[in-house]
Amino acid sequence: MWIDELKIEVKACRAINTRKRGNLVEKALRYGSDEPFWMNFQQIKVDMADVFIFIGVWLDRIIYWVLSSREVKENKYYSPQHRGGIEYQIGITEKNISEFGIYIADPKKLGDIVIKKGKKR
Repeated sequence: MWIDELKIEVKACRAINTRKRGNLVEKALRYGSDEPFWMNFQQIKVDMADVFIFIGVWLDRIIYWVLSSREVKENKYYSPQHRGGIEYQIGITEKNISEFGIYIADPKKLGDIVIKKGKKR
């Protein structure tokens, strides 16, 4: 996506129960569940976008996180997706989701937040 000459990459992921076998529908969780979950935002190429929007999807809630490319690259959960590859990933789980609270964006203000983050790069 493009906004005000900023390149934006959008990634979405479902919160899935890591202890349960089955398809994605069977493993889907409600927000605030006590079950362990994992969302893996993949194929991240920080040099290809100025701002990233990560969308976390639960059965009953959607959360938008907005990070600049610098914030993604400097995030301690940013790691190579494949050995020697050019793509990276960020995993969000029940153990680290609170660390992403500073990036949560109100969907009604998403455009403004993206522009603000993009101009700070």
